[in-house]
Amino acid sequence: MSSPAPPKDQSTVGWICALPIEYTAARAFLDEKFESDHNDLGDDNDYTLGRIKKHDVVVTVCPDGEYGTTSAANAARDLARSFPNVRFGLMVGIGGGIPSDTHDIRLGDVVVSSKVGKHSAVLQ
Repeated sequence: MSSPAPPKDQSTVGWICALPIEYTAARAFLDEKFESDHNDLGDDNDYTLGRIKKHDVVVTVCPDGEYGTTSAANAARDLARSFPNVRFGLMVGIGGGIPSDTHDIRLGDVVVSSKVGKHSAVLQ
């Protein structure tokens, strides 16, 4: 059962999922879930507010059927605007689009990206 949410400016971790099934899994990781009536103008993201240990987390998912970097960037932009105290952002998912002839990445591998110089942290 959900309890009343703490103030939304208390969330410091943002977690973005690409797929609804990933969103369901992310919500299952929350130690506590909070009721939320979040509905900022111009932000159509669905959010779940919760806590993992001592961290206040906001979880969202890209719109169903919209995939790729643009959809993720839009979700991140709206999350950052609606939850201005988020200091850490995660994009967590199954990485279904990563395997290719040029990348030796397989099911079960963990991929962590970080920005290097002027290069983005996105693997393409």
